[in-house]
Parts: sequence; C-alpha cells; structure tokens
Amino acid sequence: MKIIYFDCYAGISGDMSVAALLDLGVPLEYLRAELSKLDLPPDSYELSTYRAERQRMPALKFDVAVHDHHTHRHYTGIDALIAASGLSEAVKAKSRLIFRLLAEAEARVHGVDIGQVHFHEVGAIDSIVDIAAVAICLEYLQVDQIYGSALPMGSGFVETAHGRLPVPAPATAELLQGVPLHGECGPGERVTPTGAAILVALAHGFGGQPVMTLEKIGCGAGGKDFLDCPNIVRAFLGSSLEKKLPEHEIIVVESNIDDSTPELLGYAMERLFDEGALDVFFTPIQMKKNRPAVKLSFLCNSQNLDTLSRIMLTETSAIGLRYYSADRTTLQRRIVERQTEFGAVRFKQVLDGAGTVLRESPEYEDCRRIAREQDTPCRGVMERLLCPGASEP
Repeated sequence: MKIIYFDCYAGISGDMSVAALLDLGVPLEYLRAELSKLDLPPDSYELSTYRAERQRMPALKFDVAVHDHHTHRHYTGIDALIAASGLSEAVKAKSRLIFRLLAEAEARVHGVDIGQVHFHEVGAIDSIVDIAAVAICLEYLQVDQIYGSALPMGSGFVETAHGRLPVPAPATAELLQGVPLHGECGPGERVTPTGAAILVALAHGFGGQPVMTLEKIGCGAGGKDFLDCPNIVRAFLGSSLEKKLPEHEIIVVESNIDDSTPELLGYAMERLFDEGALDVFFTPIQMKKNRPAVKLSFLCNSQNLDTLSRIMLTETSAIGLRYYSADRTTLQRRIVERQTEFGAVRFKQVLDGAGTVLRESPEYEDCRRIAREQDTPCRGVMERLLCPGASEP
C-alpha cells in the first residue's frame, strides 16, 4: 500500500502541498493538461515552478500567476465547476470534499447557510487550481493513504478580504479542531485555510510518521522565508510495512425506506458518493402492510461511518440504520490515458496482486463524450476503442 506522510512542522498551504507532490515526480505538463479539464478561462492563470531555498534548505516552489483578480465565486459555483469538469471521478470527489469542508468552516464562522458562502481568497483561481492539483498529483502517484504531522499554531495577524484577522484565521481554526497542534514556531500564518482543508479532508491520521519503507521525499517551499525554521513541507512517499492483503474490512450500512421520493433517494446517493462512500445501491423490498420499498445500502471505511450515516439520516426519511463489518477481496485498479483515433481517452485497468493487467476497458464518460461529439452510437465507440481494427458501426 502506497502512503504519503506530510511533515508539516513549519506549516502547510495549498501551493506548498502541490510543490511537494510535484517534487516527487509528477510532471508539470501532466498537471497542466489535467487542469485544462476545468472550465476556467485558459488565459486566466499560468503555472510555473523553480528551485528555491528556505533557511538554506532546497525545495521546489510552485506558483500560480493569476490574470483574473476580479472573479469571486460562491461555494455552489465552485462545486458545480468541479463536478462538470472532465477530471476523473476520484479527483473530482477529493476536490469537492476539500472545498465542502472549507465552505462548512466559513459558514460556521459567519453564521450563514453553506449555500451563501462567498469565497474571496479561497475562491480565487489560484486556490481552485491548488486544490484540484493536489488531487490530480495524488492520483498520478497512486497514493492509497495520507498522513500528516502535528501542525504549528502560528501567531500574530493576517490581512484578508474580511479585514485584519488573528492567526490562525477563524476558518483555519474551525478546520483544525481535533488536529494535533504545536506552538514551537514563531509568529506568522503557518497554516492557511486551503492547507488545513487539504489535510483534514484527505488524511487518515495525524501525529508521528507511520511505519513505512521510504522511497522518495518531495519538498515544497512556502512563499515566505521565516527566521525560526525552514518554511518547507516535506512529503515522504513510501510503502506501508504492513502486509498487503487482498482482504480488508469495510462497513455495510443499510436502511429500509418506504416513504422517500425517487428524487430524494437519488440526491442522497450523490451526497454519499461525494463524501467518500465506496459504493451505494438500492434493493427492491416488500415491507409490512405490503408496501413496496427500497433498501438503501452503502459501503464505507470505518472513519467515514459517522459522516455518511448523518447524510443518510438527514437526506432521506430513514429513522434508523443498521451496520455491520464485512471483509472483501478487491483487485487493483488504475487509470491510464492513451492516444486513440478519437484523441486522448482514459482506460481503466484491473491488475492482480503482482501488477499484471487482467483486463481493461475505456472509461464510460469518455466514450459518452465521443459518441455525442460524433453523433455515433456509444457502443460502437467502445468496440472501436477495444478493437482498433474494427469497422465503424
């Protein structure tokens, strides 16, 4: 199992996270190509990297030069932008989760509904790029789990669109609840809202470095060079020393529902997937008094149980849930992109434990897009991608 440990002793931000992941070997051109799948104006930003030093420690600096400084966005618009993009489902899910946590923190700070949250710094193009870039890089590196160190509190004040705010900024402080913190760094903003949201959304745990076989280290530089310690986040990439078994434990959660509309059930399914459910499905059942009903079930990891259960209880008419542990056996999966007669197309590969490809198939969303663009049957597109020599339907 491939894992990354973020050593954030000096702090973390969105651009520092991206820089550390790029330093692990993600090509900048690959990142540019993936980010182009977001519906952002192509001339609204430009990416660049360069080698820098912080307290004489070398690191990679990642910059987003924004040419559009006037477009502020609401959370709902950002979420829709990511959801409608051509990014992979895994990248979209991670990006949307990070922004949702940011929106929830802002909503609590300002006492408004999440739909009213209007981002300023966080909603700027550079932060949208930073968050999506982190998810893209993690997918490229095929990272299974993320861990983070304790984070510095920082001190002093920071200038924002809301005025002069104490450090950590209110939204950052909201996000850091439950995260181990230390006060060993000096003044300054050491953890940004974006950096906090990335770790809180994606990390499986915080604290000491997990037992792992270290393979590579990526160093990402922050914008400032503090006097007390190098302003660098280090990403340790390696493999867990725990024996990787095809079997692992999951949680099965289910509830019998006979009084929710299909529209609400469909929305509940979307929310569950967005928040990390491994699978969601409906089973037709017959309840007491001969009422047709459905059993709504979802699969999740133990750390997501509370969040997903709350969604089921608030988004449907369910008044109770039952859940139990189950073992499952899975094959490895990965997404590769190939040039075909239709242009770049993603293929899903299924591998055994030794890394041998057992089978592969073109991604449905790419086939669907091609079929619509060329006004041809989707099944024919799939057949031609699987058998390039086949004739057109």
